[in-house]
Amino acid sequence: MNINFKRALSQKSVYIAALSVCLIAVVALAILSFLITRDSQKNTEDFARKTFVRKYESVENEFRNIEDYQYLLRALIQKDGLKNYKDYSSVLNDLNKKRNLLAYSWYYYYNEVSGKTETNSPLSEVFKKTGNIEKSVPLQNNAAGHFKDLLMTRKDSLYWVSYDSLLLPDKNTLYYGSAVSLDDLHQYFINVDKSSNTYAYVFTKEGICITHPEKKYLGKNIFDFTDIKPKDTLTGKTKSGYTEGIAISEYLGVEVTRFIKPLKTDNFEGYTVVNHVNFIIDENVYKVKTYTTYIFLAALFLIVTVFILFQRSAHIAYKEKEKIQSEKNLLLVENEKMHKAEVINQLQQLKNNINPHFLFNSLNSLYMLIGINKDNAQKFTMNLSKIYRYLIVPPKENIVSVAQEINFIQQYMELLKSRFDEELNFKVVINHQESLEKRIPYLSLQIVTENAIKHNIATIDQPLEIIITIEENGIIVKNTWQLKTEPVQGEKFGIDYLNQVYGYFKNNFVNISVDGEYFICFLPLMK
Repeated sequence: MNINFKRALSQKSVYIAALSVCLIAVVALAILSFLITRDSQKNTEDFARKTFVRKYESVENEFRNIEDYQYLLRALIQKDGLKNYKDYSSVLNDLNKKRNLLAYSWYYYYNEVSGKTETNSPLSEVFKKTGNIEKSVPLQNNAAGHFKDLLMTRKDSLYWVSYDSLLLPDKNTLYYGSAVSLDDLHQYFINVDKSSNTYAYVFTKEGICITHPEKKYLGKNIFDFTDIKPKDTLTGKTKSGYTEGIAISEYLGVEVTRFIKPLKTDNFEGYTVVNHVNFIIDENVYKVKTYTTYIFLAALFLIVTVFILFQRSAHIAYKEKEKIQSEKNLLLVENEKMHKAEVINQLQQLKNNINPHFLFNSLNSLYMLIGINKDNAQKFTMNLSKIYRYLIVPPKENIVSVAQEINFIQQYMELLKSRFDEELNFKVVINHQESLEKRIPYLSLQIVTENAIKHNIATIDQPLEIIITIEENGIIVKNTWQLKTEPVQGEKFGIDYLNQVYGYFKNNFVNISVDGEYFICFLPLMK
């Protein structure tokens, strides 16, 4: 008996499982990292857009304040003409200082008759016809406010000057407006929203920078010191009303997300640029990914440790079970050996009984034949000497080829023909030639044939017919069913022998049946 006990967890399977867990862990970590990065980028983008909107609104609000101030100044001047413009300008400037507003008002009165001028600001000299106009740069403005805008340089400082004029009945001209120091505007936007990691600047339609956290860029052309292209200002083609892209900050030298949106009031047309610094968010994302990796690796280490401990305990349990199973297998093998020895001993005893039994029947037939026909008795004796050689050295396992048994039974039936003559009809039919190479128990055909002669009547009037047919899976021995009236001794000895042999080789047993006038015995073939 062969028993295979397969180990539940082999060392190779543990290594494969551990490698699979590590591979899954790496893939999971990569996916987790990708998801964190993607979500962080999305959060960064959303945060950047919200910050941009807040920054843009603060810039726009300040420009609206400047515009409201200009409208107030115009309303006061046009209401009273020359009566109180000096007082209006003085009062408004005092109010602006208290409210921390950047704009301050100025006026310039020119008397056409006397040629005298009167002003409260040195910036108004731009209106004198003395060639100072080259110190100013006009700004295009097609808005509805009707204020004109200039960028003026005075004592190394830049000013954004918005002005309007009032022509009096005596052809005298009053110029009035507001002026904003770009230095003050620069300082204002630095102080707005200090906690935010963004900065903003404004440039005109001509590309002139009027606000910037880096003072040296004020008054410079935006296309000269940044990588902004004219196409970046084409916001009308976007649904959001602004353009968005990644750029390198000319101010900080790091990567930023840059937003550009038109800034348009009644008295100004330009663009607001808001740069959102990415490295702060990226640093936070990196920390989150690092901490996640540490936690993941710690969990993986714990899982692998538990897995290894489980494998070791399973290995110990397997060794114990293997030892018990080995002892059990040894006992089963010993029992099997004892069982085989016992069966072989029984078969040997049966075989020892078969040979004397056959010899006794043959001598009994010879004795009867001597008294009937001496010539046939001599033939019988010669045939008996030939076929008995087959019985002298029986096979060790008590099985022989079908061809050997057929050859023997034909010789044996010739022996019986000397005794029975016309009282016995015998025939062999081979339907499957390959079956001759298969095996059957030793003397099985002789035993079945002998039983047929022993139990049935055989006379000239009622001849006994025996037909042996060789099929693919077995041999059919069929004889006429005409039982003797007197009892016969030892009627089950041969059949018991055959069933013992078939049982030893774990094959099907002999099948006996009666079909009409025939008694049928089926002997299974063995390979």
